[in-house]
Amino acid sequence: MKFIVNTNQLLNKLLGVSGTIVSKPVIPILDHFLFDIKDGKLTITATDLETSMSTSLDVQSDEDIRMAVPSKMCIEMLKALPNQPVTFTLQADTNIIELKSEFGRYKLIGQNADDFPRIPEATSENSFNMASGALSSSIVQTIFASGNDELRLSLTGVYVQLYKDNVVFVATDANRLVKIERTDVKPGVEASFILPKKALNLLKSSLPQDDSECHVDFNDSNAFFTFGDVRLICRLIDERYPDYRAVIPTENPNKLTVNRTDFLNSVKRISIFGNKSTNQINIKITGSELTISAEDIDMSNEAVERLGCDFAGEDMEIGFNSKLLIELLQNISTPDIIIELSTPNRAGIILPNQNMDDEHLLMLIMPMMIASAS
Repeated sequence: MKFIVNTNQLLNKLLGVSGTIVSKPVIPILDHFLFDIKDGKLTITATDLETSMSTSLDVQSDEDIRMAVPSKMCIEMLKALPNQPVTFTLQADTNIIELKSEFGRYKLIGQNADDFPRIPEATSENSFNMASGALSSSIVQTIFASGNDELRLSLTGVYVQLYKDNVVFVATDANRLVKIERTDVKPGVEASFILPKKALNLLKSSLPQDDSECHVDFNDSNAFFTFGDVRLICRLIDERYPDYRAVIPTENPNKLTVNRTDFLNSVKRISIFGNKSTNQINIKITGSELTISAEDIDMSNEAVERLGCDFAGEDMEIGFNSKLLIELLQNISTPDIIIELSTPNRAGIILPNQNMDDEHLLMLIMPMMIASAS
C-alpha cells in the first residue's frame, strides 16, 4: 500500500496539528500521527486524549490506507528534504513505513492504526457558528487572564456563556478578570462551558483572521471546532465556574480617562523601581493630574511620574500589581481608556473609551493595600 504527497504540503499539515502531542505521552502511540486515506484524501489526526486535532489534504493513492506514523521522526525527515514528491509505502503486517525521495529510501517503524485512540464524535446536541476572526480575537483578549493554579481548575480556562442573541467570554485568575460580550454571534441556545487553555492556544494559532465561519458543536463533555479543513476537539473542564458577576462593582463614582499608551509606558517605567516580589505601584488622582509611583524600600529605589487626565470624582490613591495592570493595558486597542473606581479597597474597572458595535470589553483588577497613604 502506498501514496504520493508533496513534502512541503504534508509538513505544513503535520506542524498544524502537532501542538496536541505531548513530549511524554501516557501510552506510546500518542506520539504518533494517525494517517487515514480514503478516496485520495489523507486525514491526519493527533491527540493527547484530552485535545485532538485533525486536518486533511489530497494525495495520490489508489487504495484506502491507515497507519500510525512516528511524529517527531516524520517531521524531522520532511524538514530535511527540499520541496518534492515523496512516496510512502506501508507494510501492514510489520508496520514498516518506507519513504522514497529523489535522494534515497528511508525506513521507520509505525504502529497499528487500530491501536490509535478513538476520537470523540459530535452528537450535534447543540451548535452555532461564529466568525473565525471574532473567535480568535475573543480568545486572545481573555486567555492571558486565566489562572494556572491546578487546585482551582475552573479558573485555568475560559468560561463561555451562550445566550439566544449573544455570547460572553470570561477569564480570571482571582486577581484580575476580563469579560467580552459579543452581539455578532447568535447561538440561539442558552448554555455554558469552560474551555481548557491548551485547546484555546491551539485555536488561537490555527484560526484564520477573517470572517470565514467556525462551526462549534458541544455536549456535556466535549467541544468541537471545525474551520476550513481543520477540526479541533477538546474535553471541557468539568468544574463549576464561580459567579464572576458578584465581584464586578456596579457603583463606581470616580471615573478617570487617560491616554492608554502614555499610561502604559509610564507604568512600565515606574514598575522598574518597585518591589520585585509585590510589583506594586501606587496611583494617586488629584483633579486633572495622575501621579504614578513605586518604591523598593529594601533597595532604596523609587520613582514617580505625572500624567494629565480627565477625572470626575473625589481625589483618591489606590495600589495595583503593575505586572497584571500592564498585561491588561496591552490587550486594549483604543487610544484612550476609562478607569472606574469606588474606594481604594475595591476592584478597579478598566474599559475602552468606546466599545465596538458588536464587542463589549470589561477588565477588572483587584487593588493592593497601600502601606502609608499620602
